[in-house]
Amino acid sequence: MLGIIGAMDVEVAKLKERMTDVEITKAASMEFYKGKLNRAEAVVVRAGVGKVNAACCAQALIDRFPVSCVINTGIAGSLRAEIDIGDVVLATDAVEHDMDASIFGYAPGKVPGMDAEAFAADAALRRVARESCEKVNPDIRVYEGRIVTGDQFISSREKKAWLTETFGGFCTEMEGAAIAHTAYLNQVPFLIVRAISDKADDSAQMDYPTFEAKAVEHSVRLIEEMAGRLA
Repeated sequence: MLGIIGAMDVEVAKLKERMTDVEITKAASMEFYKGKLNRAEAVVVRAGVGKVNAACCAQALIDRFPVSCVINTGIAGSLRAEIDIGDVVLATDAVEHDMDASIFGYAPGKVPGMDAEAFAADAALRRVARESCEKVNPDIRVYEGRIVTGDQFISSREKKAWLTETFGGFCTEMEGAAIAHTAYLNQVPFLIVRAISDKADDSAQMDYPTFEAKAVEHSVRLIEEMAGRLA
């Protein structure tokens, strides 16, 4: 069974529309849609925005359903010039960029007490995601790299530069690393899939409403194809 998490209604509504044999379970003030997505047994849920919502959602999902993996789908801001609006980034790993215990000698992003510097995504899931995206979204590019997460919508060039220089991030968003952190603790394979909706700089306010729908459509096609391959 696939566990599929999105942050906002716009990210999961289209997936829910494509599901059959749906049963709804409510937990942690969230609705978990269990059913079939392109022949695969799946649970689709909206987490809400931010790391706490994302972590609570991932734990509730893992506790209540026999998921074999967790896939976090959604949109993000590009941190690299070559990654354009509409393109897709598949996480190699994820870091919480607003975790800072550097006063105690930890590197930025390192969670004290954790043995992992970053949370590594599942390579097999990433391979399936790449193949799926190349099939259903042939007009865009697919990148594999680090995703950085924090409770901030990044909209300044200075912050964008810091995230790139400090973490080597490919894109930035507000939930992925929290879901990765939770999956890691539960020893559940995971993947973060992000379609680029803005450039994470001072053009973000202008770009976001215009390109959000395009990015979401790419994500939905990718996840649906991926589900069929994993069925």
